[in-house]
Amino acid sequence: MAVKWIGGHSSSILCLNVNTEGLVASGAERGELTLWDGGGTPAGQLQLPMADDVTSVVFSPRCPTRLYTSHGETVSLLDVRSLKEPVERFHVNEEEINCLSVNETDNFLAAADDSGAIKVMDLENKKVSRSLRHSNICSSVVFRPQRPQSLVSCGLDMQVMLWNLQKARPLWTTNLQECEMEEDGLQSAGQFFNPPLAHSLSVAACGNIFGCGAQDGKVRIFRVTGVKFERELEFEGHSLGVSQVLFMPEAYWLLTGGNDGKVLLWDVSSDVGKQQKSPAKSLQRRKAQAPASTRKDGKLNKVASNEHARVSPKLTIEHGEKVNWISCAELKGSKRVLVADQSSSVSVYPLPEP
Repeated sequence: MAVKWIGGHSSSILCLNVNTEGLVASGAERGELTLWDGGGTPAGQLQLPMADDVTSVVFSPRCPTRLYTSHGETVSLLDVRSLKEPVERFHVNEEEINCLSVNETDNFLAAADDSGAIKVMDLENKKVSRSLRHSNICSSVVFRPQRPQSLVSCGLDMQVMLWNLQKARPLWTTNLQECEMEEDGLQSAGQFFNPPLAHSLSVAACGNIFGCGAQDGKVRIFRVTGVKFERELEFEGHSLGVSQVLFMPEAYWLLTGGNDGKVLLWDVSSDVGKQQKSPAKSLQRRKAQAPASTRKDGKLNKVASNEHARVSPKLTIEHGEKVNWISCAELKGSKRVLVADQSSSVSVYPLPEP
């Protein structure tokens, strides 16, 4: 059963984030922002100007008192010790921002918006250092751990992209729909009506493995090698679109949340962890082991045929409401998953120890 955190919002909660000290921030519709202590008591509240929906909240990795929030086309920097007027405001996006990410050295912030643009702010010089672009709404952008100049993004153009801040063009792009069509030989009717619009990304702590959740209900795991990435794994556990994916700090435990009201916990360590030391060799091994029918131009075609059956969730939470955001926190000495949905409360569930 979920513990409900109530009293912090009157509108639907859209986003969550947790700092290194266990302080939780939640953003909701109509400009509502709330801070929660580890016990679920509101520790601070702020009504942001213009009553624009608060679509993303992210704490600075270096300074846990600094909180970046997006509302409308604006990014506000707040000091959680004194939750008043924003310390700084950046207005560099032209349409509503969907996702924020700050790199681990706390000198760049990326803001992805409805126009498909990703504005990368140099936080020291207070100016845009890069403008990157998708051809449709950019739904998620994430800096890679251990690589502060590198980020991945995805959008409703079904593209997943790898970027380096030195270049304005993506280093590598994958179109999820083209991948599916290549594998199936033709586009199935289901694929046509349920295209893999990409909603959410999360990068594992190693910086080389990342997951993508899409509208077709599938989760795809990719491995970055140099300036490109390859699909490592694909599985399905949600009957509707996957709205959220989140790698936990531990090796390769992945949380996913869906429009079907489920939150699932996956352990993909046996599929990706053992290949961490030598991806090139392990890929060669997998190619050698793959039956001829799965090969295509020397590449693995069906990702070890169909791995959907082989990967099953370690934990299924029947949350019951469409999931807007998931986060993970250590509260009172044990791991919890925090879930935001269409309601004005945060649901908190216990997690097993890996």
